[in-house]
Amino acid sequence: MRSADLNCDLGEGYGAYRKGRDDELLDVVTSANIACGFHAGDPSVMRKTVELCLEKGVAIGAHPGLPDLQGFGRREMRITPQEAYDMTIYQIGALYGFVKAAGGVLHHVKPHGALYNMAAVNSELAHAIAEAVYRIEPTLVIYGLSGSELIRAGERFGLQTASEVFADRTYQEDGTLTPRSSGTALIHNEAEAAAQVLRMVRQGSVLTIKQTEIRIKADTVCIHGDGNRAVEFARKIRNTLETEGVSVRSVAVEKSF
Repeated sequence: MRSADLNCDLGEGYGAYRKGRDDELLDVVTSANIACGFHAGDPSVMRKTVELCLEKGVAIGAHPGLPDLQGFGRREMRITPQEAYDMTIYQIGALYGFVKAAGGVLHHVKPHGALYNMAAVNSELAHAIAEAVYRIEPTLVIYGLSGSELIRAGERFGLQTASEVFADRTYQEDGTLTPRSSGTALIHNEAEAAAQVLRMVRQGSVLTIKQTEIRIKADTVCIHGDGNRAVEFARKIRNTLETEGVSVRSVAVEKSF
């Protein structure tokens, strides 16, 4: 039976600010990427989100981003590979502490926002991030854009990788995501998004914004948790997959060192 993981970015509030319906989303998704304090999140939010994940049996991942609270980590910054390595180590370490203290196991790492997109096309940044993951714990799964430099870097280090696709984003001809600055970047229609996900998971392809078909690998599907109808959107995606015979479950950890 074909299977797919549903992942969601969570724990994105901080201080007095709360964002998203994490509790409800964790009843639908199978893995969570928890903000580590740079682009969003704070110690209390991290702890509570980890505890919720363990309570609901959802795989826990670190979601390191650029140090940009004001821009929510979605603005590119000129950073060196060494800086990328250092900030990735720092953020994974912070979340790892909360996971360990709660009696859980850290499952994966997925960069956030601009850092994710930069690592998708910049081989040096991708190498630095993959090396950081490897040095901390080589059994961690690294989530990256399907066909990206980050996936290739993870494979070179011998890490288990999970090729990621997006339910609510459109694609360019080279397999990258359409920039959010474009009016065609997002898919708002739930049925359209569900159809795109089903095609990517079952057929291994996606239609670009120019309506050409490109190949894609879909081990895990990202569902953004910060929209007004994020929970309903997630349920639609999961129900569509399960109705069509796709098993929805977290990425099984296969590598051991």
